[in-house]
Amino acid sequence: MKYVTQLLYILLFSGLGELLERVIPLPIPAAIYGLILLLIALCTGLLKEEKIADSADFLIAIMPVLFVAPAVKILQYWGLIAPNLAAICIIIAVSTILVFIVSGLITKWIQGRKGGKDNG
Repeated sequence: MKYVTQLLYILLFSGLGELLERVIPLPIPAAIYGLILLLIALCTGLLKEEKIADSADFLIAIMPVLFVAPAVKILQYWGLIAPNLAAICIIIAVSTILVFIVSGLITKWIQGRKGGKDNG
């Protein structure tokens, strides 16, 4: 029963994200709204981590299975993707490198503000 309750908390924030997507006219996916609301609830103490930890760990453990449906969709549209595959791969590589760089810089900046040790 604990897992069901924890999953209901996660689904509640997902549902609130769906609601916000319909109310706020921005091109932001409902999942992002839900994750932001969940983050705010966790950071403010409104929701304790223990209330969702086990179900969240389970969802992370089965995450590869959740990518099967999107992968099948990609294969359905392979005719549209194939002519642009080189450009798509370049965009993925460049954006991944940029995310690494920005994440590293932000982490270093946060560690510097907190007085943490610089490991790099």
